[in-house]
Amino acid sequence: MAGHTRNTGGGGSARRTFLTGAGVGAAAAALGLPATGRAAAEPGAPATVAVLGGGVAGLTAAHELAERGFAVTVYERRALGGKARSMDVPDSARGGRRPLPAEHGFRFIPGIYHNLPDTMRRIPFPGNAHGVWDNLVAPPEMSFARTGREDLRAPLPWPGHRGAQLTLDEIRRALTALLETASNIPPHEVAYFVGRLVVFLTSCAERRDDTWESLPWWDFTGADRMSDDYRRILAVGVTRNIVATKAEEASTRTVASLLEAFVFNALGRGADGPLDRILDAPTNEAWIDPWTDHLTSLGVEFRIGWTVREVTYGSGRVTGVVAEDPGGARRTVTAEHYISAMPVEHARRTWGPALRAADPQLARCDALRTDWMTGIQFYLTESAPLLRGHLNLVDSPWSLTAIQQAEHWPGRDFAADYGDGTAVNCLSVDISEWDKEGVLYGRTAKQCTRDQVAREVWAQLKAALNDTGRTVLKDSALHSWYLDPGVSGLGTPHPVNDDELLIHPVGTLHNRPTARTLVPNFYLSGDYVSVDIDLATMEGANASARQAVNALLDRVGSAAPRCTVTPLFEAPELAPLRRHDRLRYRLGLRNVFDLG
Repeated sequence: MAGHTRNTGGGGSARRTFLTGAGVGAAAAALGLPATGRAAAEPGAPATVAVLGGGVAGLTAAHELAERGFAVTVYERRALGGKARSMDVPDSARGGRRPLPAEHGFRFIPGIYHNLPDTMRRIPFPGNAHGVWDNLVAPPEMSFARTGREDLRAPLPWPGHRGAQLTLDEIRRALTALLETASNIPPHEVAYFVGRLVVFLTSCAERRDDTWESLPWWDFTGADRMSDDYRRILAVGVTRNIVATKAEEASTRTVASLLEAFVFNALGRGADGPLDRILDAPTNEAWIDPWTDHLTSLGVEFRIGWTVREVTYGSGRVTGVVAEDPGGARRTVTAEHYISAMPVEHARRTWGPALRAADPQLARCDALRTDWMTGIQFYLTESAPLLRGHLNLVDSPWSLTAIQQAEHWPGRDFAADYGDGTAVNCLSVDISEWDKEGVLYGRTAKQCTRDQVAREVWAQLKAALNDTGRTVLKDSALHSWYLDPGVSGLGTPHPVNDDELLIHPVGTLHNRPTARTLVPNFYLSGDYVSVDIDLATMEGANASARQAVNALLDRVGSAAPRCTVTPLFEAPELAPLRRHDRLRYRLGLRNVFDLG
C-alpha cells in the first residue's frame, strides 16, 4: 500500500486502493523496468512513498515515482495543482455553461524551461501527439506599457511565427514608443547596461555564487545614477514585475541568470521553444486535470483536504506525518519514504526541533523570504484592443503585469463555454507590489478591501492603457472581477496570503536546501530547493522533484533509471572566458570586462 493512516484524534479510517498493476506495468515497460523495479522493501511489494503537497513539485515527484513502480499517496490540503491550478468563480455558471475560469496568476512557460516541458510531453491528451505540451501556444508580442506615453511594443520572433497583425495606427504608436524610449535612455547608459551583462556572461560560477549573489541588482546596474527610463525598464521592470523582488535588494545572480537565459532563448540557443508560451485553455483543462487522471491510472492515490501538521522524527528517521483529515481528525500517516513538496512557508512549520537538528539545512530555510504576488481577473463583455501577449505596466504603483486570455484559447468560445454568456474575455492581472500606495485611495493593497483592490487595479490599468488618446478599457465593458481566494483579511491589521512567492534578496542562494537531506527517508521538493534555475518557478519545482526522486532511488539502491535533470543552457563559446575569469577570481582580481 502507498501509505498507512491511523486515527489519532477520532474519525473513520481512510479507504485504501491498491496500486493499479496495469498502469504501473505500462509505465515500467516504457522505462525498460520490471513492474516494481528493485525499489520494493520486500519481494513483490512496492516501496511506499508519502508525498506531502499536490502542487507542481508534488505531482512531478508522484509521476516520476509511479513510473518507477513505487506506491505513492499524495496528501494535499486544498486542491491539486497548487498555485498553478485554475479554479471556478463560485456561482458564475448559467445556462449549462462552465463557471468563469479564475487563477492564482496567469501561467507563463518560457522556452528556457526544459524539465517541465518534458513532463508535459508525458501526460496524455486526446488528439495530441506530444501530450499536454501540445497545448502550449506562443504569444507573438509583449509590451512595456507606459503611463502617459506610448507603450513600448516588442515582437517575439520565432521560426514559424507569423507575427502580430498591426493596423497603421498601431505601427505609428509602436515606432513612437521605440523612439521615445531610445531618446530617453541615453546611449552611454545603454552601453553601460550592455557592458554589465557582458561582465556577468563571462563570470565564472564562483564569482556568480559569491560576488554577484551578494550584490543587489540595483547596485550592479548602477541604477541610482541613471535616467528614470533606465531604472523603470532595466532595473525595476525585470525584478519587481517579474520575480516580485525589489531591485534594491534582488540578487544580481538571480536576475542576471534569468536575463542570460532569456537572451539565449530569444536567439534560439538551447531552447525548448519560443520565449513566451502559455496554455491554450484554463490551466486545469489544459494540464492539471489530464495530469491527475494520468497519475491515477498509474496507481497514484490522492488525499485531498489533508493538512500536514508535523513531520515526526525518531531513531534517525522520519517516523510518520501528523495530518488533519477533511473532517478535522488528527491522523498519523506512515510510509517508507516521505517527500515534503509544500511551499517553504508551509513546509518549515512542520519541521520540529528534532528533525531540524538532524539536518541543519532545514533550519536555514527560516531565512528564506516570501512576498505577495497575487492574481485578479477582470471579465469583459467586449474584448479590449490590446496586443496579443503579456503587458508589463512598469509605471504602475502596484507593479502590474497582465494578459487578455481568450484570443490565446483557440479551441474555446469564451461566451459560449463560460459564465452567463455575456463575458467574452478575461483580463488576468498579477499584482506584484502590495506595500505601496495606490492612485485611488492612497492606501497599499494590503490596506484596501477586496473591492477597493479591484477598483484600484482597474484604475491603474486604465491609467497605463487609456493614456494616449485611445479608450482601451471601458467601464461599461467590465462584467465582474475575481481576486485570488488565498488572500484574506484585506483592510484589517493582519492581512493573510496563503500563496506567497519565494523572493530572492541577496544571499538567498546560500540558504536554499538540497533535495537530499541527512535524514535517510526524507526528501525536499519545491521551488525553494536549490536547483539550476535560481528562481521560484514551476520549472524549479519540477527539477527539484526530479532531484528528490533521484536521491530516493540512490538511497534504496534502485536499478530504475534516474530522472533527467536538464540545466539551463550555457553558451559553449563563452566557456574559455569563464575559465579565464575563474583564474582571475581565485587571484582576487575583477572580471576582465568589469571596468566599474
